Amino acid sequence: MNMIAGEKPALIWALRLSVVLLVGLWLFPTLGLLVSSFRTSDQIATSGWWRAMFPSEQNLTLRTDPPSTQMQEGDLYVIEGRLFAEGTSSEISAWGTSAREPAAYEPGTSAELRRGGTLTVAADGTYRLESAEEISGKRGPRVFVTATVPPEFTLENYETVLISGNSTDNMAKAFFNTLTVTIPATIIPILVAAFAAYALAWMEFPGRALLVAAIVGLLVVPLQLALIPLLKFHNEIGIGKGYIGVWMAHTGFGLPLAIYLLRNYMVGIPRDIIENARVDGATDFMIFVRIILPLSFPALASFAIFQFLWTWNDLLVAMVFLIDATGETTVMTKQIVELLGTRGGNWEILATSAFVSIAVPLAVFFAMQKYLVRGLLAGSVK
Repeated sequence: MNMIAGEKPALIWALRLSVVLLVGLWLFPTLGLLVSSFRTSDQIATSGWWRAMFPSEQNLTLRTDPPSTQMQEGDLYVIEGRLFAEGTSSEISAWGTSAREPAAYEPGTSAELRRGGTLTVAADGTYRLESAEEISGKRGPRVFVTATVPPEFTLENYETVLISGNSTDNMAKAFFNTLTVTIPATIIPILVAAFAAYALAWMEFPGRALLVAAIVGLLVVPLQLALIPLLKFHNEIGIGKGYIGVWMAHTGFGLPLAIYLLRNYMVGIPRDIIENARVDGATDFMIFVRIILPLSFPALASFAIFQFLWTWNDLLVAMVFLIDATGETTVMTKQIVELLGTRGGNWEILATSAFVSIAVPLAVFFAMQKYLVRGLLAGSVK
């Protein structure tokens, strides 16, 4: 009798477990992308991201030093060196001279090469290549090793994706194209919706209730239903495909939710504040700018988060209203889709590109998340 529903231990634990599960479902893939974006392709291929901090066994294809470094010792021509870079602590467990038998020999044993000569490889990667005849060629023979390699993290993936990559890998242009689309497509509907929401909340005019009902009805109109007719309309008025077209499209698709959200928030502002301002001689524009907008900041921020995330992650609207054959206006979502086709096996590039694409939305969300709940609950409690 003393317990109410919200204080039952079973419900409390169920709620906590549900929250932990939801956080885990979101956090682990994001953390995996972040860790994988700093790993090399060999490490990604041999172990999961959760083992990134531990040594991993990899099959590597290495080469000895080129014949130009050979030294003559008596009747023998010798090349000595180390297969791994200086400073690394890799350990070889098996090695071979052929891709068909990459683990034919144990460390410390010698093997005859097909082109002549004897190669000896130690566990730490040091080797000695001997030949009775002068070794020719431009490159040293290949050595296939199975080695335990320490964890390695690199920034080369980000350098490739953001700076030095080719037209397929480089995401810098697509990043700025996405910003060019997202920022105006977030600001324009907020400006329009704020004025409309104030009018629908605090200004008396015929048909106001019908307009509110129409806006609620537009919330359920499928986006796909309006794409082609809207594109034809854009072509008729001369906008066509371009930034103006995609800004207008995102504004149109986002306005119903924005007006609905902001109107519900503004109508909850105490009437006494509005009436006192009118008694003091304030016009509707002064009330809107000096009173309504500052008090509505949580709702504005809440919608800004939704609109920014929707526009940033959009592919469908960008494909219809923006992207053309030249590729000059390609956004990040389209660039990642192309990467899946051209670099589908390069997980280090894909993981880095994916994390770059979610980094900005994450920053926006964490910067404004404190207003999200307040904005979503607007109008729900009187």
